[in-house]
Amino acid sequence: MDEHTITVKLELVVGDGSLSGRAVDADGASREFAGWLGLIAAIDSFVPPTSDDHSEEASMSTIAFPNRPAVDLRLRGEVVRPGEPRWDDSRRAYNLAVDQRPALVAIPADEDDVAAVVRYAAANGFQVAAQRTGHNAAPLGPLDETILLRTDALQGVEIDPHARRARVRSGAKWADVVPQASELGLGALHGSTPDVSIAGYALGGGVGWYARKHGLAANSVTALELVTADGELRRVDRQHEPELFWALRGGGGNFGVVTALEFDLYPVPELYAGVLFFPWERAAEAFHAWHEWTASAPEEITSSMRLLQFPPLPEIPEPVRGQSFAVFDAAFLGTRDEGEDVLRALRAAGPVMDTFAMVPPVGIAELHMDPPAPMPFISTHRLLGELPAAAIDDLVSAAGPGSGSPLGMVELRHSGGALARTGADHGAIDTLPGEYLWFAGGLAADPAMIAANEAHMALLDAVVSPYQAGFYLNFTEESGESSRFFPEETYERLQAVKGEYDPDGLFQANHQIGARRS
Repeated sequence: MDEHTITVKLELVVGDGSLSGRAVDADGASREFAGWLGLIAAIDSFVPPTSDDHSEEASMSTIAFPNRPAVDLRLRGEVVRPGEPRWDDSRRAYNLAVDQRPALVAIPADEDDVAAVVRYAAANGFQVAAQRTGHNAAPLGPLDETILLRTDALQGVEIDPHARRARVRSGAKWADVVPQASELGLGALHGSTPDVSIAGYALGGGVGWYARKHGLAANSVTALELVTADGELRRVDRQHEPELFWALRGGGGNFGVVTALEFDLYPVPELYAGVLFFPWERAAEAFHAWHEWTASAPEEITSSMRLLQFPPLPEIPEPVRGQSFAVFDAAFLGTRDEGEDVLRALRAAGPVMDTFAMVPPVGIAELHMDPPAPMPFISTHRLLGELPAAAIDDLVSAAGPGSGSPLGMVELRHSGGALARTGADHGAIDTLPGEYLWFAGGLAADPAMIAANEAHMALLDAVVSPYQAGFYLNFTEESGESSRFFPEETYERLQAVKGEYDPDGLFQANHQIGARRS
């Protein structure tokens, strides 16, 4: 391997336990940073690729489309076109009921590749939609004139245990971070499955297992790196382009292609977590016990109550395969004794299985039992305010024992706590309105199944709609007016940021925000 010597001058500002400054190379190019991980990223940006980093030279793809001249796109990564062997794999969404058909798929190897794709799209009349795992893909809509930019190859995780902060590239999933952080006695604000992209989850808000104590994941993000519509790589935080930093934290993928992000981690050596399975025929009793319990539950515990109908599939664990239950799951930031006291009223309702135990943070990664592999499904949701006991009765009657419901899951998540508290340093999604998050979903394997699930979702929607408090961007699987996710003033501010950084709408997000030009 060839050896290179580079000179980087560092201008450091240290005070009150914080670090910031500027890195300048021998040619005068500079990059500002904040924190130790930002310093590492700034220095790394001046290091040229080595033969080990890029074993192959950038390849050239000549791409021709009707009514457009043939043009060349040079990437170290990969370009996949319709009809090529990897086409179906590269365009696949997590929800297999969504058939994504972009103009082409680009899989950048690095940030330079991302910038090349963005500049190519801008010069040739395409939009760009960034995607990692393909969750929440349905609202993107038609992609005929769009380059689907898959961030799969942008891998890398760094953790600073002293600052309790992680830096990840945008190809990382929670499965790449949670185990490493757990070994250090740290918890990340991850969601209910380890297979979700960290970037997509955080840009849309991020409601996880510590949400009632620590709030939305978006509001624990401390810096982001992204390529904007001008093809420039930027690093934004509270001091650098703060308005763009604000918009990214909750505004989704509307403002650029995120290539890396940094976020806070929290001290969690152990926690008390698990699942209570209640008999299907006693679902109403279990739901009422949980509903009453949430009125006084401490914010150290985040929980959900669900109606679960497990299919008779071999990959489902034998004790629950082909059976139905009312299921309570929760994570409690406290000791075993404290947790047992908190759960006393729920255990009095008589679960038939109880898995609660003290576990490290990695022990809750799959607590929610979300499907580990892509599958076809349909879903719906709403944020709900306070619920009377009659609403619980109606919900269980419509989806529980004797209802004939085909839905695999009907869920209420308890919100409130830190999710309801505003913060001056929060992003565009400041809080999550309401007391509960309602979600329902079912398989969509064939038209008859889709029709049956849609009909039952409509029944449930009629039950919960009188208590609606809003919508959550990451759980909204259909297109519509994006203003429904935000207060009016917030949405107007997001439109202004869009107008400044992407006035021509180069980036196609799953929930599109239109530009407001000044």
